[in-house]
Amino acid sequence: MSCGEPHETDCSEVLDHLYEFLDSEMPEVDRDKIQHHFEECSPCLEKYGLEQAVKKLVKRCCGHDDVPTDLRAKVMGRIDLIRSGQTVPEHDVTATPATPQES
Repeated sequence: MSCGEPHETDCSEVLDHLYEFLDSEMPEVDRDKIQHHFEECSPCLEKYGLEQAVKKLVKRCCGHDDVPTDLRAKVMGRIDLIRSGQTVPEHDVTATPATPQES
């Protein structure tokens, strides 16, 4: 998406990092660039507002469920693999193998 106007930071770059911005998971200098872009670009600001509203709604509706400890550990393990640049297997390598049925 692009609003057609020239910006220091391109609209597509801003939208590619929108969730990092929403979750405060980016360096302050990058947050400042995106915030500046929102001040200049109403289509991106509108998209930001929409995503922010959806995130708040999801948190309000689903934020009270407890996550099973083993699921959390599996997810965090995959995140660590991705962050370290390792290949993430397609199947769940942390699952307990099924025992064969005896006849």
